[in-house]
Amino acid sequence: MGDQGRVAPARRRGLADEVADRIREAIFSGAYAPGAQLREVELSGALDVSRGPVREALLRLEREGLVRSAWHRGATVTTLSPEDVTEIDSLRGALEQLAVQQLVAHASDDDIAMVGKTADRMERVTDVHEMVRCDIEFHDAVFAAARHRRLQEAWEAIRCQVHLFLLTRIGRSTEGYLAGIPDEHRELVAALRTRDTETALELFAAHRRRAVDVVAGTTVPS
Repeated sequence: MGDQGRVAPARRRGLADEVADRIREAIFSGAYAPGAQLREVELSGALDVSRGPVREALLRLEREGLVRSAWHRGATVTTLSPEDVTEIDSLRGALEQLAVQQLVAHASDDDIAMVGKTADRMERVTDVHEMVRCDIEFHDAVFAAARHRRLQEAWEAIRCQVHLFLLTRIGRSTEGYLAGIPDEHRELVAALRTRDTETALELFAAHRRRAVDVVAGTTVPS
């Protein structure tokens, strides 16, 4: 059979992975806002690497939904369209509904306590980008507590896009954000601790809806 059926030689992707991590971190910290251009030459200079790993990193971030490429503009941080927001929110909602149901049925009290700790950390946060990270970490903990491997993998597949959605949300308005988000998550934790599925699902849906309303411009938090 000759070489047929053999796997291709492995490629070392360590450097591209590191570059992707650095660019992703810059996006999440607000250094590159939605719509910002990501020029290979500038990135390779700033990161002190050749353009090859930068190009590979941008392709990885494009697969994650954080970056979009167009022949006339090059790579830019993704700007979410109304359709993007609707799709991300509807899929997130479907996953979170199952996560809450699974958590109530299968999570230990210690699992729920870990979810509570992620909410407690929000009390000390004074930066909006850090608050977005805490919000994502809270939902990470919810999916982990659901004890459903494939569900957690499905969340991981859209996690970066949800993070981008929340960045878009604070880009629209930060009024009341730092004060309101901890309160919202305390309510979520309280419902999970009592294992009140119906109330928890209603609160999670309201939590998502408030963010979508801000992004859509239909509501500005007081």
